[in-house]
Amino acid sequence: MQIKDLRIHSIAMADPPLRSSYGLHQPYALRNIVEIESVDGITGIAETYGGENPRAALEKLREQILGADALRLLGDLQPLVHGEGGGSERSQVNLVPGENPLDTSARTYAAIETACLDLVGKSVGKPVCDLIGGRVREKVSFSAYLFYKHAGGGGEGEDARKDEYGECLTPESMVRQTQQMVQQYGFKSIKLKAGVLDPDQEIETIRQLRQEFGSDFPLRIDPNSAWKLETSLEVGRALKEELSNGGYLEDPCAGLDNLATLRQQLLSEGIDTPNASNVAITSFAHLPENVRKDAVQVILCDHHYWSGMRQVQHLGKICQVFDMGLSMHSNSHLGVSLMAMSHVAAATPHLTYDCDTHYPWQSAEDEIVEGGRIPIVDGFVEVTDKPGLGVTLDHDQLARGRERYEKCPYRKRDDTAEMRKYVDPNWERILPRW
Repeated sequence: MQIKDLRIHSIAMADPPLRSSYGLHQPYALRNIVEIESVDGITGIAETYGGENPRAALEKLREQILGADALRLLGDLQPLVHGEGGGSERSQVNLVPGENPLDTSARTYAAIETACLDLVGKSVGKPVCDLIGGRVREKVSFSAYLFYKHAGGGGEGEDARKDEYGECLTPESMVRQTQQMVQQYGFKSIKLKAGVLDPDQEIETIRQLRQEFGSDFPLRIDPNSAWKLETSLEVGRALKEELSNGGYLEDPCAGLDNLATLRQQLLSEGIDTPNASNVAITSFAHLPENVRKDAVQVILCDHHYWSGMRQVQHLGKICQVFDMGLSMHSNSHLGVSLMAMSHVAAATPHLTYDCDTHYPWQSAEDEIVEGGRIPIVDGFVEVTDKPGLGVTLDHDQLARGRERYEKCPYRKRDDTAEMRKYVDPNWERILPRW
């Protein structure tokens, strides 16, 4: 399985004006698509963070990749797994996913690993999930991922897209958004991206969602560290019933010390809502302190920045040993990433919560896999017996993505700049904001 070619495609896809504590999504989200081709003419693929810096990091490894064996390469590149930093500086509290230079090596390795596993799977006729230990589930459950948003469907100019969900900046409009998403995709759990409106309005949003969907739908809320510890306590108390039965508070406040204090105080009041995180805990180096402090009870993994699929499996085992839950984080993505997420989820026994996905927010016009959009049915993505990731690239669509990238002015994700352009010219990301 000697590698003869490495191809990297920088693409752009329309992204609606979604809000978070980081700011506002730009009209286009960026991705890099990796192709690794063997001398036998078989190609493995991966999807990773977009823009110039992630592409440059992949290009730096070209000489090591060309001529290497696809499986041996993953061992040779093991020094990349730990990234450039392992302590608190690796957190994503202050930087959006994909923009922390200290995890460049880790996420670069993840992209290469995914492409190599896809190549090997296609070479031997086996799905990736079976290559990395065997599937423990045939389909993977995902959660509805709700966002406050401004009017617009993403894209610009002649490429502006239909606004499928409309403006959503009130509790009532969020209920409508959820009804639409649940009806279309069949999700059985709900996560709200918060840290955008006054906490009282976000509390009211969760309450209206519980009233509409009932206690059988687990509810989660994620303000990306926008709240003070005191505000987090107030929200935890106010939503003790709504966040029960499979819910959690995800990164309500910043730092393991605050999260540990929050957990201890709520428990002392008889409130057992777990803390979850994908920004305070982003590497194995964070785990010992977290276990000592019992700060976070649910970790949201992501093979893109946890150094690949097999590291996610290692994380799952550690979470099982220390009685922590495991879910999966998401960033704006297309079908290659969705299938990679599904394969690692299918082969990770200790996956205790539905996974996140931005996939409903992306457009069929931008999908780059043959056959179009990956189906999400009754909230599940099926993992088939097709070899590798089970998908191949539609090269016409890929070319359109490259053309879109060349025409758009964006070369990195910058939610602050977008807020200043369309909402408030003086906007700054302030933590905590409330």
